[in-house]
Amino acid sequence: MDSLTLAVAGAAALAIFLIAVGIALSGSGSGVTARLERYASGRREAPAASSGQGGIAELLAQSQALAQLNKVVEQRHFGANLARELARADLKLKVSEFLILWAASTIGIPVLFLVLSVALPALGSPLALLAGALLGFLLPRFWLNRRKASRLNAFNKQLPDTITLIANALRAGSSFLQAVELVVRETRPPVSTEFSRVIREVNLGLPFEQAMENMVRRVRSDDLELMATAIAIQHTVGGNLAEILDSIAFTIRERVRIKGEIRVLTAQQRMSGYVVGFLPFGLAAFIFIAAPSFFDPMFDPAVSVGGLPAGVIILGLGLVSMFVGFMLIRRIVDIEV
Repeated sequence: MDSLTLAVAGAAALAIFLIAVGIALSGSGSGVTARLERYASGRREAPAASSGQGGIAELLAQSQALAQLNKVVEQRHFGANLARELARADLKLKVSEFLILWAASTIGIPVLFLVLSVALPALGSPLALLAGALLGFLLPRFWLNRRKASRLNAFNKQLPDTITLIANALRAGSSFLQAVELVVRETRPPVSTEFSRVIREVNLGLPFEQAMENMVRRVRSDDLELMATAIAIQHTVGGNLAEILDSIAFTIRERVRIKGEIRVLTAQQRMSGYVVGFLPFGLAAFIFIAAPSFFDPMFDPAVSVGGLPAGVIILGLGLVSMFVGFMLIRRIVDIEV
């Protein structure tokens, strides 16, 4: 294993750690804000003597530096957006914790490649380490987006039955807030989780319309936005809300059914897009590991165009063509309902 590569990886890890500690120590939160956060989260400060009894995760959660880092990051526009995405994915992580995991993934995969390079020397090359760093950088975002999409899909599937439950509760004589409480008791997450937050916000004094808007902002569901808009209009002009909700539930069920049919009919085309987009990368990685010298002629400066090796130019054109083909296939199969 190359000692220079290890030194560079260690220096990068140390630099990221020092930057995180510097940001944490530079932040200063007010005492009122800290007390409100402890009240909202239901936590109590543990005595200093008992801090050694917990595990590493508990020590990390109680770390004062991590708390300061989280306060500083959430005050930035990037941190606020990331906190909103974590809430949409229902991840019980603070922004600072996710950023630490993100940095650890970006550094950890190249370090893993260095360890595996003892058995597979090709993984210790600069190109493989760069690809590992890129993979480590993209994996946390991919995981976050998958969690968001999965939770949104589960919410949309439960929403028609939820709307029907609210409509039946209104016909039985319950108020709308009582119908929402029934939804919290009778449904499963993520619907029960989101509506329970609406109940808590209303109990804390927030107007019901504002609580519904907050839920729409968190979930980002077109079907939920349709329901919230209908409820807001009914509260303004009046009308039979139960019948309105029944019509919305029927519309949502039909939309879900049509989306399912479209997804089945376009499954082969979507799979073709994935093959076009990812098969060349997988094949190139396999060849690079099996025969590391196979790609050496592509970087030979003896054959150059405009000062760049011809193989690099061909590789760039191929990447652009694959990206364009992948995006065209995605646009073709992305049918709005």
